[in-house]
Amino acid sequence: MKPGITQLCLKRQNLDEDLRRTKELGYEAIELVFGEDGQPGIDATAQDLQQVKKACGALGLEICSLIATRKDAGSLLSPKKEEREKRVAILRRGLEIASALGVNGMLLHPGQLEATDTYERAWNDCVAALKGLAPAAEKHGCAIAIENVWNKFILSPREGRQFADEVGSPWVGIYLDTANLIHYGFTEVWIRDLKHRIKKVHVKDYKRRPPEWTQLMDGDCNWPEIMKELRAIGFDGALVSEVGGDDDRMRETALRIRKIMAL
Repeated sequence: MKPGITQLCLKRQNLDEDLRRTKELGYEAIELVFGEDGQPGIDATAQDLQQVKKACGALGLEICSLIATRKDAGSLLSPKKEEREKRVAILRRGLEIASALGVNGMLLHPGQLEATDTYERAWNDCVAALKGLAPAAEKHGCAIAIENVWNKFILSPREGRQFADEVGSPWVGIYLDTANLIHYGFTEVWIRDLKHRIKKVHVKDYKRRPPEWTQLMDGDCNWPEIMKELRAIGFDGALVSEVGGDDDRMRETALRIRKIMAL
């Protein structure tokens, strides 16, 4: 394993600057964000993408995963077909980018469950969309990893396991966020239940009482158990920080990831 950071924690206006900071702050991997604002861009040319790859390689930074997004990103959970198709198109573009960069995983935030909808409809259409994308994910060598986020969807490890199994492809799995579930669950239980379905891992920490986001190791995540279970399933990818802040805080986060890795 190695310490990584998502570009969401950085400025995203100058890629070279973001990469330099990532290295200087003590990270060995980065999750790049390809959008319509900032760098790198989702509509980057093949030559642009090779420059991105070269810049990361020059600093010895692994591109551990990526996020593809647009201002009008649609939603895989929307009852409207056209909204789901927007997100599918973005994912297809993300897979093309991943293939050019040699990246083996892409984060998927599926969207928000709508109060006027039904859970079953949202579930079935999301599963169907990802079944349709699975062959492209395999072709490009990049797993699509759906993250457990606060969107009223996939609220338990049992659901996460069922969801991945219904899609039925090793190229579609779960992007585990260690803290997003702490308010109603235990990270180590999710890992134990999801096993090989976990493709990528975001590390954050959270305190239940009073409820607040904290620095790593200052919340209620049971890091010794989390590391024990990650090793038990053979996970050896980057632990990708979503803990932002100033340089001192992000440098401390990298140090704490190394402490966690040593548990």
